[in-house]
Amino acid sequence: MTIDIICPLYNAEEYLLQLHESFKMQAKVKINKITYVLTESKDKTEQILKEHKIAYKKIKKNEFSHSLTREREALKSKADIICFVTQDVVIEDKYWLYYLTKNIMDGKCAAAFSRQISKYNNIEKYTREKNYPDKSRIVSKKDIKKLGLNTFFFSDASGAIKTSIFKELHGYDGKKLPISEDMYFAYKLIMNDYKIAYEAKSIVYHSHKFTLKELYNRYKLTGQFFKENSYLDQYGTTKAGGGLAKYILQKAIKECNIKVLVRFPFDMGARLIGMKVGKR
Repeated sequence: MTIDIICPLYNAEEYLLQLHESFKMQAKVKINKITYVLTESKDKTEQILKEHKIAYKKIKKNEFSHSLTREREALKSKADIICFVTQDVVIEDKYWLYYLTKNIMDGKCAAAFSRQISKYNNIEKYTREKNYPDKSRIVSKKDIKKLGLNTFFFSDASGAIKTSIFKELHGYDGKKLPISEDMYFAYKLIMNDYKIAYEAKSIVYHSHKFTLKELYNRYKLTGQFFKENSYLDQYGTTKAGGGLAKYILQKAIKECNIKVLVRFPFDMGARLIGMKVGKR
């Protein structure tokens, strides 16, 4: 099967060349096209693209949308599989894409996403461990009772979808989603009796050091998403968040991670307040 990689860019000068090389080194797969969509930036991203003769499309800031920017390119794809990637993931394995798409190629699922690991010893390290364990799985509608909201967990930081199914389900329905577009589509997949694979062998490093303000703003947008898609509340949004907080605290205590323990109440508070404000 052929694969199209779709990667939005914005102020990506520190990531671009390493990411592009990691795409080019992929083995045992047939990449049809790599599409970079550059939102007008203040750094040297466009200059680097031109200097290295890397093809790209450019859009204005007011044209960017996490959902629509990806959707526009995906609906034009003629490949069998579309692969969404964010600019800040680090890929070190030449079989990353092979493992990511293998279950789709084998007809076991309609979509798949990679394991994400943080390189920082912060709270994100533990959230990644909880959300991206070392064991692969494939979920379907029958798992809703057991997994609740986590049945619809999917990430387009490194995720693949069978193109025909993305088009069949009308992608993100033309909606300009500010965040969680991956969960929006995952819900549609599951409720239409398709399966989603989490592939632990497909590894990317995805690391952030969010300030409390950035966390608050991020979770405010997440709250807005859940307000606009309130049907998801029935699957236990509060329970999912509580389970994550409990895991982080237990792991930090076990590992005597003092920095995480000091930050923990402020970090969780920023998330909780942001979510509540967003849901108003």
